[in-house]
Amino acid sequence: MFSSALPERMDSSVIQVPVRSGSSFQVDSPPGSALVTPELAEELERILEQFAREVSGRRGHKIGVFFRPGIFGHHKVGRAADIYAVDGIGIDIWKRRWDEAQHRAALAAGGEEKRRVLNDERSRNLGWRIYKALQIYGRWSQPYRYPVQLFGPWTRSEGPWKCISDFLLDAHRDHIHVAK
Repeated sequence: MFSSALPERMDSSVIQVPVRSGSSFQVDSPPGSALVTPELAEELERILEQFAREVSGRRGHKIGVFFRPGIFGHHKVGRAADIYAVDGIGIDIWKRRWDEAQHRAALAAGGEEKRRVLNDERSRNLGWRIYKALQIYGRWSQPYRYPVQLFGPWTRSEGPWKCISDFLLDAHRDHIHVAK
């Protein structure tokens, strides 16, 4: 009998490979921290390379990306990855810097000062920039009746699915989750 329902879990024989460093970025975490399907590895490598090329010119070194393995949902079968740090700085710290800049901009005397503060932060904040690169260049999963599988501390302000629950947002305050 044919069933259109998805299996509860995929076959354990699904091939998983580590996300590999590129010419402009390096994976700083152990290879086992980002074991994913070949399709997701290719997608992440493509986007991380593009992101790193955009930001590394001024830095003169490869941009480091640190992954930690997840244990729930898409992670069990290698269809998801979690990014915890960029260029040696945790996503939670990049987000704190972002929030502090937003606060300074809100207190700015005029529109020009506000724009300068925000533009400076957009230029320097690699946590926000990697999130935006993942959002703009990535093709992430969107299971039926579920949000696009890109979550992180910027989800409510940047999307792509801004109506994230408090539970889901809180679970992704210190990392960026992507699934394909």
